[in-house]
Amino acid sequence: MSFLNTLLKRTIKHTVFRSVLPERTGRALFLRASHKFPPCRTLVLSLHMRKEEIQLVPSEKLDLDEWKSVMKSGLSEEGRPETLENEGDSSLTALRELVEMWRLSGMKVPKNITDEQLKVVMELSTKSSRKKYLKYLAIKEGFKNARKAKKEKQMEERENMLEEQIEEPREPRNSFFLSFWQRSYDCMYNWRTAQSMIFGQPLVFDMIYDKYMSRRELENAVNQLLETEGWNRRSPDPFHIHFCSLQTEGPYHNELLKRYRESWDKLLLTATEKAHVEMFPKNKLIYLTADSPNVMETYEHDKIYIIGSLVDKSQQPGLSLATAKRLNLSTARLPLEKYLYWEVGNKNLTLDQMIRILLTLKDTGDWKKALEFVPKRKHEGYLNTCKDPQQNLELLKTRKLYQFDNSLKTTNTSSSRNNNKGPKPKRWWKEE
Repeated sequence: MSFLNTLLKRTIKHTVFRSVLPERTGRALFLRASHKFPPCRTLVLSLHMRKEEIQLVPSEKLDLDEWKSVMKSGLSEEGRPETLENEGDSSLTALRELVEMWRLSGMKVPKNITDEQLKVVMELSTKSSRKKYLKYLAIKEGFKNARKAKKEKQMEERENMLEEQIEEPREPRNSFFLSFWQRSYDCMYNWRTAQSMIFGQPLVFDMIYDKYMSRRELENAVNQLLETEGWNRRSPDPFHIHFCSLQTEGPYHNELLKRYRESWDKLLLTATEKAHVEMFPKNKLIYLTADSPNVMETYEHDKIYIIGSLVDKSQQPGLSLATAKRLNLSTARLPLEKYLYWEVGNKNLTLDQMIRILLTLKDTGDWKKALEFVPKRKHEGYLNTCKDPQQNLELLKTRKLYQFDNSLKTTNTSSSRNNNKGPKPKRWWKEE
C-alpha cells in the first residue's frame, strides 16, 4: 500500500505540476521546513514562501517585542487608576446584580445595600460567609423598618391627639415651677463635660484591638463606646475621655464617623493617634483587665485608668494583659470575688458597665453600690462582707458545703425512692 502511495505521488509531481508551476516551486506545496526561523519573534503575514522570497520582503515582518514596548510606552499614567476604578465599579455592579438575583429567588438578603457593605461582602472569601453576612444585614434592615413604622404610627397618633385637643380647648396650667426642656439639660451636660476636659480626671480607652475583632464585634464595641460617652456626659462629675491610638481612616474611626456623622467634631473628648504611654507618665497609668493578678482594693483619684476597647466573643484571654506587660504598665482587676458569689463564667464586663462602675466609685467610693451595674445573670448575689477576710472564706466554704449537702440529699432521696419499691425478686439461678 505504501509503495502505491509513493508511486502515485511521483507521477503527479512529474506530470501535472511540472507543466503548470514554474521551476523549484513544487516543494512549497508540501509540509516541509524549507528554512530556519530567524532568532527574533516574527509575525509572517504572507503564505508559506521560500527563504529567498522571505528575505526579499522585509516589510512583512513584525517584531512582537518591539511592538509591545511601543504600546506600553504609549499608555498614559493618568489612565491607569481610571481603569482600576472602572474595574472596581464593574465588580460592585456585578455583585449588586447577584445580590438582587438572590433576593428575587427568595433568599434572605437586604433590599437596599450600600457600597461599603458590598465592599465588605467582596472581602469575604467563601460563599457561605457572604450569605451569612447578607442575612445579618437583612435582619438588621427588618428591625430598622419596624422601628421606622412604629415611629410613624406614634407620630400619627400624636397628631390625631393634638387635633382633638385643639377642638376641645383646655385651661392653661397654672404653676410656679419652671419647665426644663431637653436643650437646657444638654447645655448643662455639655458645660460639665467641658469643665472635665480642663480639670477632670482622664480615662483612657485603648483603640488598638481592631485587628483582633470581627466586623460584628467591632460594631458592638462602637455601640458600647457610644453608650459610654452618653453615661459619662450625664454624670455629675464626668471623666475626660481619651480615645488613644485611634488611627485616622481606620476601622474604629470610620465606624465612629458613620454613627456620629456631623456631631463627631463637636464631641467633648480627646481623640488622638498617640498612645497613652506618650501622653501620660507610666507611673500613673493602671491598665484594667480581668486577667490581672492584682486586685483593685480602692479607687485612686490621682491615677489614670486604661480600658481596652475590645469585644471578645471568640474568647481570646490575655490580650489586654499582654499589652500592659509589653508596655511595662501596672494592672488591676475589679474585686468581683470579694463582693459577689461568682462561681461560673468569665469576668469580662462591657465598656458601658465599666464606666458606670468607675463613675459610681469616683462619686461614692462604695463597692457594693458600684457593683450593682454588674448583670445579675452573671452572679448569685452579694457576699456578707466582713472586716476579716478569713470569715469571708469560711462563709464561702460553708455555702459550698451546703450546696454539696443538698446534692447529696437529692441523691439519697432518689436512692430511697428506689429502695421503697420493695425487694427485687430472686433470679432462677440464685434460688437454692
